[in-house]
Parts: sequence; C-alpha cells; structure tokens
Amino acid sequence: MLLFAIILALTFISGLFLPWWVAVLIALVVAYFVKTTGSAFWSGFAGVGLAWLAFALLKTLPNDNILATRMATLFHLPHWLYLLLVTVVIGGLLGGFAALTGRLMSKAVERPQSA
Repeated sequence: MLLFAIILALTFISGLFLPWWVAVLIALVVAYFVKTTGSAFWSGFAGVGLAWLAFALLKTLPNDNILATRMATLFHLPHWLYLLLVTVVIGGLLGGFAALTGRLMSKAVERPQSA
C-alpha cells in the first residue's frame, strides 16, 4: 500500500512539469528502495494508471471532450471513454513492469543474511 501511494503521488506531481516517461523511472526507483510485502507489479500498475487517468480527465473534461472524441474517431473507437481506458492500461502496464523490474533488481543485489 505504501508503494502504491508513493508511486501515485510522485507520478502525479511529476506529471505537472516533466515528460510522461518519468513515471516509469519513478516506479522503478521507488520499487527498488521501498520494501513491500505486496505485489510490486499491481502497485505500479494502479499508481501510474490512476495518475494517468487523473491527468487525462483533467485535460479532457474542461473542453467538453472535443479532442478525445476526435482521437477516438481517428482510432475507430465508438466513444472517447475507450480512448481513456486505453490510456490507463498503457500507463498501468508501463508502471507495473517498471515497478516489478525495480523490485526484482533490489532482490538481485541484496546480500544474503548470514546466521
């Protein structure tokens, strides 16, 4: 739960002024340093996916979904909400795999404890 909250907060804050790919680096680095008993993949998936959902809604709702509707038409999607779903899934997969990579990297470099 802590991993999810940190990834969500940092991704949302960085999304205000940094490029989209910084979310991947955030998920990777946070999962590397934060030890969790939960699933790193699902924490990264939910954290980045929800942050991207929030940004997409913040951008599309004030202009009555004009651009989102046109982009959905361009991709032959029946409604702009499908485009929103695709955005969340892509962001979630990027965040999930980055967090999983960070967690596996931390497991690979940790030293075994001697008795």
